[in-house]
Amino acid sequence: MPEKPVSRPIHDLLCQALETELGGVAVYQMAVLCADNDDLREEWQKYLRQTERHVEIVRGMFEALGMDPEATTPGRVIVREKGQCLVNAMRKALKDAPQAAQVVAAECVVDAETKDHLNWQLIGELSKQLRGEIAKTLGEAHAEVEDEEDEHLYHTRGWCRELWLDTLELPAEMPPPEEERDVKSALGAAKVEQKRKSKKRRDTPHAVRL
Repeated sequence: MPEKPVSRPIHDLLCQALETELGGVAVYQMAVLCADNDDLREEWQKYLRQTERHVEIVRGMFEALGMDPEATTPGRVIVREKGQCLVNAMRKALKDAPQAAQVVAAECVVDAETKDHLNWQLIGELSKQLRGEIAKTLGEAHAEVEDEEDEHLYHTRGWCRELWLDTLELPAEMPPPEEERDVKSALGAAKVEQKRKSKKRRDTPHAVRL
């Protein structure tokens, strides 16, 4: 048990984190159904298994800190509703616009993982600033999922960009360069983006001046 009760903001963050992971499971289950690319489908199946594990990790934090994992906060309700909207968007795309469902799914995964990544970033910061059992609990959980969460966000962002480029009949790289370089940081993602821009400038013929 922690030395003192968890503060209300931290309690709300952890409730949101748990709901984000639960919603993430549903998002990946639907995204897998939308995936046409075999590599992408396999990747999302892996992320689904990891997200199911992340649910257990967050539940473990609740248990270690003497918190109720079923507790509801306004923030948690909002996260739940946002997750349901993402699933509904993919379901609608699969039914009404199946040719676009894969891109829609990639966008929805990026939306879900952006929130998930933020949750864990904040949990990591808290683990550095707090003391005692709560710092230990948050720090251990963060260390266990950090690399996976980075991969989920940055790799799917790369997939989303390349799928859109392909849809627009522009040069696309699949799997995306984030995948090939195993990007797991904002800096790594930025380097990939910069390299793509440099390559585009080299490959684009100079305009002819009249």
